[in-house]
Amino acid sequence: MCAALVTGGSQGVGKGIVEGLCEAGHQVFFTGRREEGLERTAAEASRLGGEAIPRRVDHTDDSQVKRLFAEICDEHHLEILVNNAWGGYENMVEDGRYTWVDPYWEQPMWRWDAMMETGVRSAFVASQIATRLMRESSRGFIVNLSFWAAQKHIANVLYGMAKAATDKMTADMAAELDVPDVTVISLYPGLVRTEKVMAFAENLDLSNSESPRFIGRTIAALWADPGARKARNGQVCIAAQVARELGVVDVDGASPDPLSLDIA
Repeated sequence: MCAALVTGGSQGVGKGIVEGLCEAGHQVFFTGRREEGLERTAAEASRLGGEAIPRRVDHTDDSQVKRLFAEICDEHHLEILVNNAWGGYENMVEDGRYTWVDPYWEQPMWRWDAMMETGVRSAFVASQIATRLMRESSRGFIVNLSFWAAQKHIANVLYGMAKAATDKMTADMAAELDVPDVTVISLYPGLVRTEKVMAFAENLDLSNSESPRFIGRTIAALWADPGARKARNGQVCIAAQVARELGVVDVDGASPDPLSLDIA
């Protein structure tokens, strides 16, 4: 039996990816840190089709990650890995001060660990293990969630460093992959209507926003089209652009306009 794995899938964009893959009929393992969120997402996603299987995993603990992959591969062939686990958005306000946009010399060092360890390193570790399995079966797809901060200054230096590292990792992974049907991309969402974004909805222009499930639908469409995946191997892909090219629409039937570097 074949399966997908979404790291950091209990809420936000990750939850939407789980939903989109389940909607397409996939069996989807997904991870998170809070039991309550995992169970709720599993129930909601499984109603869309497929099967959502929650696992509580700390992706900064390699032993937990290895156990997760061992469990999945005991009865399944892993075909899709989506690296969405991320840290750094927590505690944007510290001691009453909004630190997210602070200059680099004032950034709290815990944010380095959150972005580089929970984000970049965990994606590398998961990709290492997944690639070994995918090379054995000669088929697989790795998606690394990234963003425009890799290419322009957005918010803070640490954010840009983490996203740039993710894009470079993707490109170099593709350069080393030696199995034609094992591919990897970096995927940029647009403005996504996550729980946190919607908490500030009254202050935002959501006219060109995307539902979290839109990202999952786009990944599912890429998996269903091997030619489209291979053509994008190692590349930065804009979710809305890929969706438009593959005929994917959002849950409300909309086709969001792809962002570009100058307007991101």
